[in-house]
Amino acid sequence: MKYSIDKKAEHFLFKYLNNASPTGFEAEGQKIWLDYLKPYIDEYHVDFYGTTYGVINPKAEFKVVIEAHADEISWFVSYIGEDGMINVIRNGGSDHMIAPSKRVNIHTKKGIVKGIFGWPAIHLRDQGKDTAPTIRNITIDLGASNKKEVEEMGIHVGCVITYEDELIVLNKKYYTGRALDNRVGGFMIAEIARLIKESKTKLPFGLYICNSVQEEVGLRGAEMIVRKINPDIAIITDVCHDTTTPMIDKKEHGDFKCGKGPVVTYAPAVHGIIRELILSTAEKQKISIQRDAASRVTGTDTDAFAYNGGGVPSALISLPLKYMHTTVETVAKSDVEDVIKLIFETLKNITPKMKLKYLH
Repeated sequence: MKYSIDKKAEHFLFKYLNNASPTGFEAEGQKIWLDYLKPYIDEYHVDFYGTTYGVINPKAEFKVVIEAHADEISWFVSYIGEDGMINVIRNGGSDHMIAPSKRVNIHTKKGIVKGIFGWPAIHLRDQGKDTAPTIRNITIDLGASNKKEVEEMGIHVGCVITYEDELIVLNKKYYTGRALDNRVGGFMIAEIARLIKESKTKLPFGLYICNSVQEEVGLRGAEMIVRKINPDIAIITDVCHDTTTPMIDKKEHGDFKCGKGPVVTYAPAVHGIIRELILSTAEKQKISIQRDAASRVTGTDTDAFAYNGGGVPSALISLPLKYMHTTVETVAKSDVEDVIKLIFETLKNITPKMKLKYLH
């Protein structure tokens, strides 16, 4: 099957990625995602916390999930000083080391308030014992003179904060920006639904295209939705590290590179029969793949699906990504296209009569 990201898909990708979708506050991003998905599904559902899924063939007894997560890392306002400076705590795995000099959006009921993570000039720091950024010493400056002025802007403890950076194309081959982890996954599963519809592919099962919330704080959205859907099979897509990035030890973290194809994971949570189906599909379709091994957990929603609802046969297909949890997360366009092709072609090889038990 031939597939490439066209102008319609890329327009959706940019609109979706440039919108903020912080953990616990994913609603606006989910609206954009669902609006794109609606023409390609038969029905959709949204749970109490915002996990959203569309369904193709909802009356089918056998259920297959393809899943990504919809949330991005962010910060919370934790303290407002009398001088008008703001201290923060993490919402997900936000990196304090990259915060200084970043522009931020503080989300309030009055709208977006602009701010900056400030940092003392290099001339004024003691170079002999230069202080590194920590969660305790990074602060946001709003240009406010005091606490009252900050509060009049609509800011209070608990307001969520996201970086201002937007998606760009790098060297015509890469997408670079914040929140590719893992809303690029939401883009990919939506494109799979589009491919099914536009190719008039008939599936002998119900397909649940699921965009889960709160992965960044412990796979919480997936834990909730697996019990609601109760699927027979789940294929999860997330990102993994491009370990060719400087300062990463390949012996410790594996050998993966953007542009060399999807990464298929071996792990206790990964069901061997589903994994082998993915690998044989990749070989048949001549899709290059890379392999990963995870010792105890995958650290993705795969774990939540595999170990809930009585156990769901699950597999993980990852997208190599550079600079995870920064504002310049980077993925190869060719890998995005290959993940979409691989999942689409794998779905065509799934049947309700598949033997999923190791002992028969």
